[in-house]
Amino acid sequence: MTGIRPAAIEFRNRVMRKEHVLGTFIKTPSSHTTEIIGSVGYDFVIIDQEHAPFDRGTIDLACLGARASGIAALVRVAEPTAASILSVLDLGATGVLVPHVDCAEKARMIAAACRYRGGARGFSNTTRAGDFGGAAFADHIASQDAQTTCIAMIEDEAALGQLDEIAAVEGLDAFFIGRGDLTAALGVERMEEAVRQITAAARKAGMTTMVLVSSKADARAMRQLGATAFVVSNDQNFLKSAAAAALQDYGDPAAW
Repeated sequence: MTGIRPAAIEFRNRVMRKEHVLGTFIKTPSSHTTEIIGSVGYDFVIIDQEHAPFDRGTIDLACLGARASGIAALVRVAEPTAASILSVLDLGATGVLVPHVDCAEKARMIAAACRYRGGARGFSNTTRAGDFGGAAFADHIASQDAQTTCIAMIEDEAALGQLDEIAAVEGLDAFFIGRGDLTAALGVERMEEAVRQITAAARKAGMTTMVLVSSKADARAMRQLGATAFVVSNDQNFLKSAAAAALQDYGDPAAW
């Protein structure tokens, strides 16, 4: 079918099959870092509109960089609204990471915003997602519904009482556990219990779990709880770490 990008459709299939996938956040509003991350073999990036200076134009460039390097591009939208979701999907994003999904009603809204059939996504095929008019009407609908990955961020105390209801929403593909916000709200000990509660609900529903990890030990611990999709660091941290290492190696000629 016209319009299906192999990297994108493969990504959603891998997520749904709970295969191991690895990605990173993109904080720099350009095409370059996304393209570089794709070129070295990561499975996906998350373009961070919520906590980085992205607007629609720079998200467009980052999605172009993803397409150039064949990597799947999710966008963490700044607001959990249908308009925000529609905007980035039309730009060619593989899917969305939606913050603060704290009830089943909100989960149903974002799932509907991601789908044409059985959903409420506004139609246009004159976009990057529609091959700029090259995708036929029915093919565009089918390909977008097949490849768009819808991920709910579980990061609020209010969500903990509705986990089963949220996980049961049709069209929702995965949970992303927002441990930072949960820690800010609950403290470390209660956050750790919340993580166990969220992963247990995901396992019960057959839902994929995605999480940002800080180390291989952290990743192993989260994998034991059922996580299969992992995010490590971000483009700016990678740049800072490499720059600091080079400064250490070359900054003092006496040490050469």
